[in-house]
Amino acid sequence: MAGPLRVDDLVAIDVHTHAEISSRTGRGSLDERLNQASSAYFGVTGARQPTLEEIAAYYRERRMAAVVFPVDAEHALGIEPVPNEEVAEAAARHADVLLPFASIDPFRGRAGVRRARRLVEEHGVRGFKFHPSLQGFRPNDRALAYALYEVIEETGTIALFHTGQTGIGAGLPGGGGIRLKYSNPLYVDDVAADFPHLKIILAHPSFPWQDEALAVATHKPGVHIDLSGWSPRYFPPQLVRYANTLLKDKVLFGSDYPVLTPDRWLADFAELDIRDDVRPRILKDNAARLLGLVPPSLPQPPR
Repeated sequence: MAGPLRVDDLVAIDVHTHAEISSRTGRGSLDERLNQASSAYFGVTGARQPTLEEIAAYYRERRMAAVVFPVDAEHALGIEPVPNEEVAEAAARHADVLLPFASIDPFRGRAGVRRARRLVEEHGVRGFKFHPSLQGFRPNDRALAYALYEVIEETGTIALFHTGQTGIGAGLPGGGGIRLKYSNPLYVDDVAADFPHLKIILAHPSFPWQDEALAVATHKPGVHIDLSGWSPRYFPPQLVRYANTLLKDKVLFGSDYPVLTPDRWLADFAELDIRDDVRPRILKDNAARLLGLVPPSLPQPPR
């Protein structure tokens, strides 16, 4: 078993990576049609389903830590996800580089709520990934999702929401039946208002709702933005401007591995017009604080 995670030894913390295949079952969490469409959209060539062991080795080689999670969309897709317990157990074996998040399909109801609590208390899960477009729900659906958020807020874990357009289903007739509207970050604004102590990450540049995401993150203290799923060379200028200023403590490095590698992302990020004092915050410091890997920062005096 690997040693503990040492923040000072890391060059970066990637808050957005996917467990796409189970070593136990050999099955992935997307059908082949959606998998191929996603690979085509992101320009992925060759195999794109590393095992959890391979993910750990990949990030260890790069002196990075990675938040890793499955996506549970069984209600909409009819496919069993990579088991949350498998992700958590792999993270325990590779605690120097892997940080486990889980995914609970909101349509699992009370059973899902019980499972969420058990994953935190018995398996050390640090957060939960939601993909509203893939799972087919509005994040502000009180009857469907709020009991899950109650557990996440109570346990001090993190809710990570996919926002914006998704490459899954892109190019297929009807987008594979996946509806983009569910991933508008304004739905998450309701969640942030109703759960003021919930730690939230809006995943990805939120095309076509980038301004909405920036508005929510500047207005709600618990809301952060990760930069995964896009090469930094394509970031909207307002996202770069806010990352350098008002949101410099709330923007996080994420790659979307394996569809976008941290190598590609970091190479392009090096060319982005980011202030020298902000760059380390985005790459590691903000995530370390949000994930509880370092003590919270002391309040800064007013200027």
